Amino acid sequence: MMTLKTACQKSAIFNLRSAIALACLLSFVGCTQETASTTAPTDDHGHEHADGEEHDDHGVAGHGHGAGPHDGVVADWGGGKFHVEFIVDHDKQEGTVYIFGADEKTPTPIDATEIEMSITDPVMQVSLKAAPQENDPAGKASRFIGNHEKLGVVQEYAGTISGVIDGTPYSGDFQEEAHGHE
Repeated sequence: MMTLKTACQKSAIFNLRSAIALACLLSFVGCTQETASTTAPTDDHGHEHADGEEHDDHGVAGHGHGAGPHDGVVADWGGGKFHVEFIVDHDKQEGTVYIFGADEKTPTPIDATEIEMSITDPVMQVSLKAAPQENDPAGKASRFIGNHEKLGVVQEYAGTISGVIDGTPYSGDFQEEAHGHE
């Protein structure tokens, strides 16, 4: 025969198990309510700007980097640690990507033999081969070049540039802004 003490212990164990199961269920379901950030905003994001020049969040494609050293569109690679600049020569049906450091202007050679570029419209995938610049050390490149017939279309391109630096994958979205085509 079950004593009152044994019945209470079994009931307590059942209630504890039920509470744990409910807590697990709620942690999976979660709550969709947004919470306010308590982190203070900061201007320290890995590179300097000219006097009076500012830009938006690094996570946003085309967030205001301005034209790169080759007058191309600059995109973020790694939260500001690296940057890539995309330019296109429509006559040659050729895309060129330059790799820069945090300052968006210092060539930064990497040990990759190729990087990838995906364009959204017209849809295309382009492998860009290493094309070392004059000051790049042996076995590294800060410039990558690839050809595709669709790059002959005169338009503003948008897409993603991806590659690997020291075993770490990097990816950055870019979007050209309207400009005069030659």
